[in-house]
Amino acid sequence: MVSSRGSGHKQNKLTREEELLLQDFSRDVSTKSSALFYGNAMIISTIPIWLFWRIHQMDVLESALLFIVGTLLSTYLMAYAYKNVKFVLKHKVAQKRESAVNNEMMKKLGEDKKMSKKEKDERILWKKNEVADYEATTFSIFYNNALYLALLIVISFLIMKSLNSTFNYLFSVIASAGLLALSSTSTK
Repeated sequence: MVSSRGSGHKQNKLTREEELLLQDFSRDVSTKSSALFYGNAMIISTIPIWLFWRIHQMDVLESALLFIVGTLLSTYLMAYAYKNVKFVLKHKVAQKRESAVNNEMMKKLGEDKKMSKKEKDERILWKKNEVADYEATTFSIFYNNALYLALLIVISFLIMKSLNSTFNYLFSVIASAGLLALSSTSTK
């Protein structure tokens, strides 16, 4: 354990408000959000299996390894895109919902005379962060799922339709998820 004695400065503890602000501006997602992202990405990444089995007539057992690799790669790239889009959207949503959340929370907390202004402000900040996090998460999942499926259909059925099914599947799934992940890094 490292001691701070003799170092010339004392350790500063962050206040609850400062921790909330850091959490608000962090790219890290909670374990719950991460599980939600990977679960949704896994479900959406398995849809191409059905498309290629039924429409392109690929045998599921013969192509099992290919389907597993494609699904896992696609799942990872989509979860990455979810996280990036959520980060950008969270700040936009927080700004748009700020006055509504402030009004709602002031109505709730205005009656409580025992609570200090600082505590009220912390609760408003926490509520604003909670609302922004929820809305950004759900919209990120919806937006990325729709874009992924649209890209998959265009790439698979229009651009790569002349390739054999194996290459078509692998290229379509990885290209769709890769383009999604790439576009999520430039979202502003």
